[in-house]
Amino acid sequence: MGRYVIRRLLQMVPVFIGSTFLIFFMVYALGDPVAALFGDKAPDPATAARIRQELYLDEPLWKQYAHYMGQILSGNFGTAFNGQKVTELMADAFPVTLRLTLVAILFEIVIGITLGVLSGLRRGRSADTTVLLLTLIVVSVPTFVSGYVLQYLFGVKWGIVSPSVSPEAPFDELLLPGIVLALTSLAYVTRLSRTSIAENSRADYVRTAVAKGLPRRRVVTRHLLRNSLIPVVTFIGTDIGALMGGAIVTERIFNIHGVGFQLYQGILRQNSPTVVGFVTILVIVFLVANLLVDLLYAVLDPRIRYA
Repeated sequence: MGRYVIRRLLQMVPVFIGSTFLIFFMVYALGDPVAALFGDKAPDPATAARIRQELYLDEPLWKQYAHYMGQILSGNFGTAFNGQKVTELMADAFPVTLRLTLVAILFEIVIGITLGVLSGLRRGRSADTTVLLLTLIVVSVPTFVSGYVLQYLFGVKWGIVSPSVSPEAPFDELLLPGIVLALTSLAYVTRLSRTSIAENSRADYVRTAVAKGLPRRRVVTRHLLRNSLIPVVTFIGTDIGALMGGAIVTERIFNIHGVGFQLYQGILRQNSPTVVGFVTILVIVFLVANLLVDLLYAVLDPRIRYA
């Protein structure tokens, strides 16, 4: 196991370098950070040249990237155009989005897997058809539509929750935004769990467990569910980074100042250091989540062993 983890960590290095270089190229090579810094007012050539030299923008792109990576390794993600360090923006934004993502993931796991298991065990019945129909509707509705509808119903019309989230963003205020963020992924988890349960319920090892006289609950939880969860765990693991990076719409609807809000502001104002810094952290989140998912396979399926 130890050698496998080391090998996977070494494999993550070129993936990290390639991903961050692509992000750096798209942000810096396809735009002009100096022009974005001044907005509509064009700076004089001398001032622009001095700023380019200070920001290392007068060097070739590969040297700019090498300089940026050297800064990251020392914990310096640069400074936003408003003069605030990017690390300070991260310290304020990432805890909020992590709490929001945690709420969304919990809804996916609890509700999605539960509905998928119940639907898979009753394949072809009315309950299965109802679940498939509901998940199809959820997948078809865009997040900005479901978000505004739920915000209006629960926050404005019925007054059950606050329609917007306070700057502290406690867990109780993140329940409704977490549901909105998790809706599409929850539907996919439900359908994926349902398909996996329905297929594995006809496998030989399930028939053997039933023939041995094991209780149905033990057959489902100890044999059927553990093997069926492998594709579901894969989806949820990769979905963690997707939820954090894709929370722009949800955070805009509920006025949450998290990662999505900072990315939106950075893209809108062409704030290159903010965009590159936040996306770099999201790349790390993706890589770590995939590594943890691979290690979790051995826990779910004893047949999987890593040399």
